[in-house]
Amino acid sequence: MLGEVRLPARLASCSLEVMHKAFAVSLVILVGSPLACGDHATPASSSAALDGRTYVLKVPDGYDGSHPLPLIVATHGYGGTGSTLVPYFGLDPVADERGFFVVYPDGTVDQSGRRFFNATDACCDFYGTGVDDVAFIDSLVDHIEATYAIDPSRVYAVGYSNGGFMSYRLACDLSPRFAAIVSLEGAMWNDPSQCRPTAPVAILEVHGTDDIVISPAGGNVVDGYSNRVYPPLVETVGSWATLNGCAETGLPGADPGAIDGETSQPTTAQTSSGCRADVDLWMNQGGTHSPALTSTWPEAIVDFLMAHPKSSVDTIAAK
Repeated sequence: MLGEVRLPARLASCSLEVMHKAFAVSLVILVGSPLACGDHATPASSSAALDGRTYVLKVPDGYDGSHPLPLIVATHGYGGTGSTLVPYFGLDPVADERGFFVVYPDGTVDQSGRRFFNATDACCDFYGTGVDDVAFIDSLVDHIEATYAIDPSRVYAVGYSNGGFMSYRLACDLSPRFAAIVSLEGAMWNDPSQCRPTAPVAILEVHGTDDIVISPAGGNVVDGYSNRVYPPLVETVGSWATLNGCAETGLPGADPGAIDGETSQPTTAQTSSGCRADVDLWMNQGGTHSPALTSTWPEAIVDFLMAHPKSSVDTIAAK
């Protein structure tokens, strides 16, 4: 059974995502809460296309090309679009204030009419198209770098749910290019041997303790045809701690502030030590799959990203 929640027009621009419940083999469209939309009134970004694929690009106010600026690639959840992610993530006003680009690529439309990124075998190429989203995003970054002054040591990825899976895929496959990634309610390959980075990438996973769609305990993304397994959160973070050569994990981290407007509980932050690139985890206590992101969220994740540029050696490898 395939169902869709009908929403007021005011909420139509919020992020969309697949939701599954225990013992159910169905797809439901899950839309961000009113708080998630209302907290971030953002200026319009420009839409464009590359090789038949569409994207939204935010050029920061005051950009004059006189010096290179960072670039963030932001990937939406299953059923969403780049434009729905703009108000949800709230990055555009911060881009104006702090001077960086944000590009929001659109996924491919599948047979159910929903856009997706082919990130891992769990999520979310449910119809087996085999589309190469790594190559598309790599070309998109090439195109933006050829058009604007982009700092190659500060190219980052941020993704929500299916987009979170995609951010991990970019870290695995394009590690010389991406300095750091943030995944919101995402997960890694269930088989960690599928991830073979050749350069360190800083990792931040942000996850709700009460997420039943992408559970912290791991599970199956149920698409009605097959069970698609994703790993427990401890394995997602642990895999990257191993890849980045961390000596210690699970250490108390700096408080990122209240990032979810629906929970009254603090965010629990964990960090690592002795790593070639940091591996951090923020657990949103009581948080669900579609947190109502506050204005603290974009500032906090931008702080993390900008604190992790590529080293000169890694930047050379990316060219």
